[in-house]
Amino acid sequence: MNPQTRIAELTALLNRYAREYYTLDAPSVPDAEYDRLFRELEALEAAHPAFRLPESPTARVGGAVLDGFETVVHAVPMLSLSNAFSPQNDTGVFDHAEMLAFDERINKDLAAATEYVIEPKFDGLAVSLLYRDGVFVQAATRGDGAAGEDVTENIKTVRNIPLRLAGKNVPPLIEVRGEVLMLKADFAALNKRQEAAGQKPFANPRNAAAGSLRQLDSRITAQRKLHFFAYGIARFEGAARQPESHAQELEWLAELGFSLPKGNWRICPDIACALAFYEAMAQQRPNLPYEIDGMVVKVNSLAQQQVLGFRDRSPRWAIAHKFPAEEALTTVENIDVQVGRTGALTPVARLAPVFVGGVTVTNATLHNQDEIERKDVRVGDTVIVRRAGDVIPEVVRVLPERRPMVEEAGDDLFSGSLKPRFPAFRLPENCPVCGSKVEREENEAVARCTGGMLCQAQRAQGLIHFAARKAMDIDGLGQKQIEALVEQNIVGSFADLYRLTLADLQKMKEQADGGDRQPENENGSRKKAPVKWAQNILDGIAASKNPPLARLLFALGIRHVGESTAKQLASSFGSLDTVRRAPEPVLACLPDIGAVVAQSIARHFRDPQQNRLLDDLLAAGVAPQTAAASRSLNAQIPPERWLARLPGLKLSEKRAQELWQLAGSLDALQHDPALPQNWQDWRRQPENAALLAQTIAFINSLPADHPADGDGNNEAAGRLKAAIAGKTFVLTGTLPTLKRDQAAALIEDAGGKVSGSVSKKTDYVVAGEAAGSKLDKAAALGITVIGEAELLAMLG
Repeated sequence: MNPQTRIAELTALLNRYAREYYTLDAPSVPDAEYDRLFRELEALEAAHPAFRLPESPTARVGGAVLDGFETVVHAVPMLSLSNAFSPQNDTGVFDHAEMLAFDERINKDLAAATEYVIEPKFDGLAVSLLYRDGVFVQAATRGDGAAGEDVTENIKTVRNIPLRLAGKNVPPLIEVRGEVLMLKADFAALNKRQEAAGQKPFANPRNAAAGSLRQLDSRITAQRKLHFFAYGIARFEGAARQPESHAQELEWLAELGFSLPKGNWRICPDIACALAFYEAMAQQRPNLPYEIDGMVVKVNSLAQQQVLGFRDRSPRWAIAHKFPAEEALTTVENIDVQVGRTGALTPVARLAPVFVGGVTVTNATLHNQDEIERKDVRVGDTVIVRRAGDVIPEVVRVLPERRPMVEEAGDDLFSGSLKPRFPAFRLPENCPVCGSKVEREENEAVARCTGGMLCQAQRAQGLIHFAARKAMDIDGLGQKQIEALVEQNIVGSFADLYRLTLADLQKMKEQADGGDRQPENENGSRKKAPVKWAQNILDGIAASKNPPLARLLFALGIRHVGESTAKQLASSFGSLDTVRRAPEPVLACLPDIGAVVAQSIARHFRDPQQNRLLDDLLAAGVAPQTAAASRSLNAQIPPERWLARLPGLKLSEKRAQELWQLAGSLDALQHDPALPQNWQDWRRQPENAALLAQTIAFINSLPADHPADGDGNNEAAGRLKAAIAGKTFVLTGTLPTLKRDQAAALIEDAGGKVSGSVSKKTDYVVAGEAAGSKLDKAAALGITVIGEAELLAMLG
């Protein structure tokens, strides 16, 4: 037999045996026979690589190491599900009120009772698998629902995923949705190997599956024994027969070779059946070979699903019926405060160890000050602990009758009362890490350290954000390297990145690798360590020294300043120096910048330590480009606007206009004693007088008129921008030459807005290949649809 024929024969045979073993649980040959044929195929493919088939089982051992994951835009969005809960009372009886309300809404919308399918809600990672002509070609994670990561090479290593579909009804194209997870037995074996190798064990099967699927080296993924369950079909083309119900979809998936949770899903004629099966599965849950955190209830009829439709982020015809979280009783031994990477202060209860939901819990979040006060959690309290969502432990409530008390002495021998031994807990006023002031903004539950980069707890996150692609875009410098540099105290500020040397990076890597030094040569000298990776990082740092102003402003990590706000600051002020000097009322005049954001920006640039960090960065050679202002700054800040935004004055723009007409000049605003009494009372306060003087000085320093454009073609550029400015665009599908963020940046630079969803307010939908449902909605609303060529023409 010639090699090509034998390779094809072995590929088909081994794939059949794999399906029998992993999907049907009915192997027809011993493992030794499978291994013998597998080795034969490996040898033939090595000798004749041109004859290797795409569905070859040898792909499951992993291949080349990737530099990173490419982005995949979902042709059909991967939506999430709405949740329903059925809490249990003390006797174990479920309260199904939320599910009964779901059923009532479905029946009302359909004007008829309906049939449901109920199936497990797996605790894993949702992925989408694409097949063309029956052969697996691509896999992507859920991501943000619109786009995910290309994990094709890693998915090939999941042995119960067919690389070629089985059965007779194989369509030319089909996209299958399902969950990648790790079986409990495989998770236990993996953690045993981790501990034997002196490595940290994984916290739970979901974390292990997530970490395994996102390995850049697919050979590592292949060693982790992941599993896949299919739960739906996103799209298909050209099938000989088409399913009419979700149950028929599942049966078709089984025919095509996919694994289903045997015996753990069923068709229910009504909600009562679904609720009974939910309760039965809640009892069986500990004995299942995989983790589930609830059941998914779906309307069975696909035609009825079509009638019910979707909300913004979830289908109206399906719901995740979550299991009650497991609870246990323990005591609070202490309350600590953790400072997160974004500066958020989180009180954490240190608990006497207790077994909850399959793990031993010693810590539980108390969320924030409001929650502590609402629950009145104190040291020494006996509390009920729950693993919320089966992952994050939290204190549910206190048992006040068990609170430790002490006697409080009275005025005489026979008087007195009992009081709690431990006082009520309060978050500190200063950060426990850096000592900076802790602030809690109005209408926010979270208190935050204001130290930013000055705080060790926030430093790594601040630098990761600083180096990110949409910020300073430092190529080659990723999260892992930054965390190591901060942990080893090699880098402590933005400027330190620009002072890094080859020796610093080599030292960082050596310590991160456990202090391993390079091996010796035969003559006893050390082998020269490879430095290309380090030089690439240094090159990336050097290339980032002259960023657009908006990128630098975004990179600084100023609270509330995202990409859009940073672009607004850059286009309005033009230079970093002007932004730094801008007072709060002027900032609050800019489009989409309110009082809270303006206060945050002004406070940041008033802080001496933050200014030292920025000055140090500039001294290290970073020089942001001067931005071309899109419009006159003076036109954006007429007196009635900034006067109405002076803090503590509470003037409407109409009243501010009247005040300006009375004063007639900036000097009179500061000194005229004839102005209204409330104005004089306000400016008499020293801090108000200082702010007024600063604002007037800033306005006086501005040129008479900002140029409209910096390219010398103001009139032509103005006409082009008029077609974009103020318009709302939605991008969908894959454009021929532009990435989505590039197209969005061009639109925003021209004064337009980019939205993620189509609505009546949308002016244009820019559509590329595989545009999806947004295109249909645009057509329904009569919104103009253009392509990349038309967009570029509008942009000039």
